[in-house]
Amino acid sequence: MMHADLIDQDDLIAKLRCIGFEVPPGASAEQACECAVRGLDSARANALRGMVEQLLRGNATILPAVREALDKTLLPALARFLQQRAG
Repeated sequence: MMHADLIDQDDLIAKLRCIGFEVPPGASAEQACECAVRGLDSARANALRGMVEQLLRGNATILPAVREALDKTLLPALARFLQQRAG
């Protein structure tokens, strides 16, 4: 029997909280990403980039709602933040 690792919204929220973002209980994946975007600073942006890279390169399956929240909210905002900081 195979066991698949899944990344759901609870996993995403736990990972965001571990790197210092405040996410309210019961938040959806989209809301969690919005909280992370609002709380970006240089140190958190680097930690967030590492977290996202780890998620995307890992073997775990990212559930569709989490992947959509990453693609639509978190990644574009993180890219803009890092570009503005470098610019």
